[in-house]
Amino acid sequence: VQLQASGGGLVQAGGSLRLSCAASGSIFSISVMGWYRQAPGKERELVADITYGGTTNYVDSVKGRFTISRDNAKNTVYLQMNSLKPEDTAVYSCNADATIVVATTPLTFSFWGQGTLVTVSS
Repeated sequence: VQLQASGGGLVQAGGSLRLSCAASGSIFSISVMGWYRQAPGKERELVADITYGGTTNYVDSVKGRFTISRDNAKNTVYLQMNSLKPEDTAVYSCNADATIVVATTPLTFSFWGQGTLVTVSS
């Protein structure tokens, strides 16, 4: 399973960016997909995640500004980021809890995509 993220870049404070992450490979199902971020000198934190059924969860600092969504048919998760602040600057990585079938046995693993850098200038 591979996760390919895109959409990062440089934006001024108050601007918007949309991140995308597509999962590919021999996937049986994906339960939770999410976005994490790690700023310089800080630990990685969960930004938002979404279940297959569409239940979402956000870190308090992005509530009302970021929206996570997914297209189950495309195994793709999106993160719409509005009203960006300099403190949102970080490397954003996508994650998926995906089930694959190995010798007729379904196994669930946590897969990570490569990070994409989001830089918000003041």
